[in-house]
Amino acid sequence: MESFRERHVFVVGAGRSGFLSALRLYGEGAHVTLLDERPKEAVEKTLRQAIPPQVAFLHGRMSGKAAQGADLVVLSPGVPRDKLPLEALRRAGAPVWGELELGYRLFRGKVAAVTGTNGKSTVTTLLGEMAARAFPRVFVGGNLGVPFVAAAGEEMDWAVVEASSFQLESIESFRPKVAVLLNLTEDHRDRYPDFASYAGAKMEIFRNQGSGDIAVLNGDDPEVSARAAQVRAEKLLVSLSRPLDRGAFVSGEEILFRDGTVEERYPRSLLRIRGLQNLENALAAVAAARSMGVPPDAVRESLEAFPGLPHRVEFVRKVREVSYVNDSKGTNVGAVLKCLEGFAEPVVLIAGGKDKGVDFRPLREPLARKARAAILIGEARARMEREIAGAVPVHGAASMEEAVREAAARARAGDVVILSPACSSFDMFRDFEERGEAFREAVRGLPE
Repeated sequence: MESFRERHVFVVGAGRSGFLSALRLYGEGAHVTLLDERPKEAVEKTLRQAIPPQVAFLHGRMSGKAAQGADLVVLSPGVPRDKLPLEALRRAGAPVWGELELGYRLFRGKVAAVTGTNGKSTVTTLLGEMAARAFPRVFVGGNLGVPFVAAAGEEMDWAVVEASSFQLESIESFRPKVAVLLNLTEDHRDRYPDFASYAGAKMEIFRNQGSGDIAVLNGDDPEVSARAAQVRAEKLLVSLSRPLDRGAFVSGEEILFRDGTVEERYPRSLLRIRGLQNLENALAAVAAARSMGVPPDAVRESLEAFPGLPHRVEFVRKVREVSYVNDSKGTNVGAVLKCLEGFAEPVVLIAGGKDKGVDFRPLREPLARKARAAILIGEARARMEREIAGAVPVHGAASMEEAVREAAARARAGDVVILSPACSSFDMFRDFEERGEAFREAVRGLPE
C-alpha cells in the first residue's frame, strides 16, 4: 500500500468525497490542505465539526503559487480539471488524482468497476448483492453512496464500485479486475465539449486492464461496439437481441450465460425489476458476477430478491386503470429512450428540468410511435418543446403537481404515465430523489 507520510497533498472540493479523502490522507500522515469555492462560513462550520485542526482549509481556487508546494492533488469528481493550475502542477511534478485513484491506491483487495451513461447504480447494487452472497468481505460504493476511499486500508475480498466519467478523468493506475461498460449516449454537454470527449472519459475504465482481466461490454450498443477494439482485457458481451458464445444474452424466457466452458440458464421470471433497461442491467450483472467467481446459486438468489432502486422505472400506483411510473433518474435522452421501449402500452411522458445542452430530437420518433402526450416542465421546457414539436401533443406545467394532473387528464385506461425527464433536476429540486418524491406525492394525491 502506498505511503503518504510527510507528503503535501491538496484536496480540491470539500464535498463528501473530498472530506473523506482529506481525513484518510491525514490519517496516513500527509500534510493536507482542503480547498473549496463555496461560501467560506458554510463550509468551515461543517468541516470543523469532524476534520482535525491540523488539516488546513483554504477558500477559493488552487493558485499557481500553491501548486509549487504540492506533491499531489486529489480532485473531487464535481470539480472540472480546468479549474486547476495544470501547467504549474506539471512543472512541480505533482500528479492530479481523483478520489477513485486514491481509493484504489489504498485498497487491499480486488476491484469490479461499473460505468456507462445509464444503469450504473442499478448494476453496481445488484452486482454487490451477488458478490455479498459469495464472499464475506465486500465493499459497494464509489459514485454510488459511499466513496471508494472509505474502504481504504481494509482487507476485503472485493470492492464493487460505480465509476462516473468525472471520476475516470483522473485515474492513473486504477485497474479493475472486472470492468463493465453498460452503454454510451450523449450526456453532460455542460462539462464535455463533444460526445467523443465524454465517451473517452468512460473508456478510461479499461485503460490499465490487460491479461487476466475481464471487460463486460454491451454488444447491442453501437457506440460501445465501435470502441471494443480498444479494450485489451478478455471480453464478455451482453445482448438482448442475439446469442453469444461468450457473455450473457436473452433466449426466449431465459437469461443464458456462456464463458466458453459452461452454459447456465436463469429464468427471466425471477426478475422483479421491470423494463428493457433493467433486463440489460441484469445481463451485465450476471456476466460480471460469474467473472468474479460468484456461484450460479448466489446469482439466481440475487436476481430473485433484487427489488430495483428507487426512482428507476419504479411503479408507484394505478389510478382509474392508468399506471404511474417514476423514472426520475432518467436524466438523459438515452435513459428515456430505453424507458419508453420497455412499455408496450401508450405513454404520457412527463419530461424537462435543468438543461444540460443535449439534443432532444432523438425522442421524436419513439414519442410519435408510443406517446399520447408529453407534459414538459422546468428550464429546458421551451427548447424541448421546439425540438419535439409535431411528434406528439405537448403541454406545459409550472410544477410537478400540475404536470401529474395534466398527464392524468390526458391518459386513458390502460395507459402509463411516466416521469422520465431527460434532464437533471437542479432547476426545481435539490436532486433527482426529491423530484421523484414530488412525483410520488402528486400521484398519491390523485382521486380514485
